Amino acid sequence: MKNYRELKIWQRSHALAVSPYQATKIFPKDEVFALTNQMRRACVSIPANIAEGCGREGDAELKRFLTIVLGSACELDYYVLLSCELGYLDDSVSRRLGSEILEIRRMLGSFVQRLKA
Repeated sequence: MKNYRELKIWQRSHALAVSPYQATKIFPKDEVFALTNQMRRACVSIPANIAEGCGREGDAELKRFLTIVLGSACELDYYVLLSCELGYLDDSVSRRLGSEILEIRRMLGSFVQRLKA
């Protein structure tokens, strides 16, 4: 069992989770149960699944949870793109979130490779 709070990938994804919450505050009210909810759930899923995977027995279980995390990161990336195209997010916010998501995806790939070794 690993202490997830010590992992840089968890620290970065936890910090990222705050940004969509702030960004979606300005979304239209009719999006509260649609895009706002989906975007917030995807961003929280990233650090939550890292934490859960670290609480499981062995690297195989952790790797399985990291694949779920990768899916959530890709999902969040799409929601950021869609939100920008709908005019809900500024281009600068969208680019910043997209860059952070991409970095987290890269870190996930490296982490999974280290677990395989």
